[in-house]
Amino acid sequence: MTLLSFVLALALLFSHFFSQQVSTYSQQATITSPGQLPPELRARIERHRQLTLEINDLAGRIRSEADASALVDKIAEVFADTLPPSWMTRGIRQRLAHAEYASVSDPLRSIPEQRIADVWNEYVREIGATDEALVTPAELHNLRAADFATAQFLWSRGPNIWTVSSIYALGPDGKLAKGVRPIETLRILYDLDMQFDNLRSARERVRRGTLISEELTKRQENPPPQQKTVGRLEVHAANNAFRLGVPVDNNLVRLAEHRYVQQHGPFVLNGVIEKLFDELFPSTD
Repeated sequence: MTLLSFVLALALLFSHFFSQQVSTYSQQATITSPGQLPPELRARIERHRQLTLEINDLAGRIRSEADASALVDKIAEVFADTLPPSWMTRGIRQRLAHAEYASVSDPLRSIPEQRIADVWNEYVREIGATDEALVTPAELHNLRAADFATAQFLWSRGPNIWTVSSIYALGPDGKLAKGVRPIETLRILYDLDMQFDNLRSARERVRRGTLISEELTKRQENPPPQQKTVGRLEVHAANNAFRLGVPVDNNLVRLAEHRYVQQHGPFVLNGVIEKLFDELFPSTD
């Protein structure tokens, strides 16, 4: 799975649906100026930047289901190297677009944090992960707030798919709403599954009663000494915490998924994830 975006967990869900094994690829390039990059890579970076700007703009002005479909398609284009052809995922894209438009046009049709927590916890129990992988609505909200604040903070430093902030639902006061848009829901699932330490951090902040936005404000008020800037491009086509197909980090969810696949096979896990998807994004048929 390409670690380019939000994802968003779109690639996470698609790869689970259509892949039978976890593949790993990692490419890093440390540069001092864009001119040192090969022309093909420069063109790819620029295309990614343009797509990100288009996604951020479109996500903030959805007026029809066609707009929502265009948003889903553009996000999928970011992951084009690792996703199946669009004809294979058309049904999933249509369901996401329908749910996204519904939540934007009527906030009451957004996905409650409690619902996401309940569905995720059901998944965690099904795959046999430990209770540490369970999430509460308070932890989920803190995790969302961290993603949102970080996206806003980093956007001006270089737009990329992970810093798109217009996918978040906001209340009249400009703060994060309790209801979640479907596209952001995919981002949440990505965090819970692939970036489990983000949940651990959110859990600790809930315990302390703090938000990451407060930490970012303190950092802005007391910036670190100026250092020489070195650009880094990282592209990951799967969770690089896997070695020879076996998770080597402390991600409890990925470890449980690996055991589940060993015991039941990848198709059974795909079925469990399809159930998760169906519960969050019911079919409109």
